[in-house]
Amino acid sequence: MIFSQILMILGVLLGGLSVFVAVKTFIENISAQKTSPLLWGGSGGEEFGQAPKKSKSPIISVCRPLLHRLIIPITSKYKLEEYKKNLKREINSAGLGQELNEEEYVALQLFLGIMLPVILMAFNFLFNLNYPFLFILFFGVVGFVFPYFFVKGFKNERRAQVLVDLPFVIDLLSLSTEAGLDFIAAIERVVNKMNGGALSEELAQVLRDLKLGSSRSEALNAMAWRMNMSEVSSFIAVLTTADTLGASIGNVLRQQSEQMRQERFVRAEKAGAEASQKIYLPLIMFILPAVLIMVFGPVILQFMGGK
Repeated sequence: MIFSQILMILGVLLGGLSVFVAVKTFIENISAQKTSPLLWGGSGGEEFGQAPKKSKSPIISVCRPLLHRLIIPITSKYKLEEYKKNLKREINSAGLGQELNEEEYVALQLFLGIMLPVILMAFNFLFNLNYPFLFILFFGVVGFVFPYFFVKGFKNERRAQVLVDLPFVIDLLSLSTEAGLDFIAAIERVVNKMNGGALSEELAQVLRDLKLGSSRSEALNAMAWRMNMSEVSSFIAVLTTADTLGASIGNVLRQQSEQMRQERFVRAEKAGAEASQKIYLPLIMFILPAVLIMVFGPVILQFMGGK
């Protein structure tokens, strides 16, 4: 009995010591980060020595020092080229390319997917919390899929914003080219007129690529690859084809503007039809029973009272 109590006390002390060491190391990493910021190594296509921006997720911001010092040196040894290439495109299409790269994504999956269950199992053993195994496994699954849903949420939000802005941008480009500006000057005018937004940022990146020596088709195709949207890809494919064949960009932009406007109306009609179908479930589950109770309730009560 006494021996088991001694073991329990020693376990609690060792657990407290490990937590103290982990917290102390983490604080030292944070303080070191303030003086020497973390840098990307350029393995994912970023410029070597580029410092990532602060993440919109506090979880990623807290985990980043540990990822760079403990996990990424291990995971970077495994190529996984196709998987990381797809991750890079997903991250860029979500507009997170300056604050997260594919190496951090993979390291975050492993760190949250493995460390969370390990920490819970340690506390479960040390403090006799009696957590069931499925509960611990659930936290591991949540940690593993957290980066996916984080990127997916920003990607969907950005996609919706681009779909709203795209017809307006094409209209501005069409009017600018018809007014006598060339296509590049029209893009500069649109970027200056728009107050931020995902599409404005991508067009500004196209201008930067052109200044760095990329051709017009290369810069536009890079934009289509980053955004990973069928609507943008088809629009840019038409532009590059017209540029290659020497066709008038103004006429192409006018036709694309009309097509985008029609597609926007079709999407609105589709959303309205889906909304009318989705309303059936709450109607059947909540509204219809209430109406039936109001109509037949007094009759049933009168019939029961008559008996």
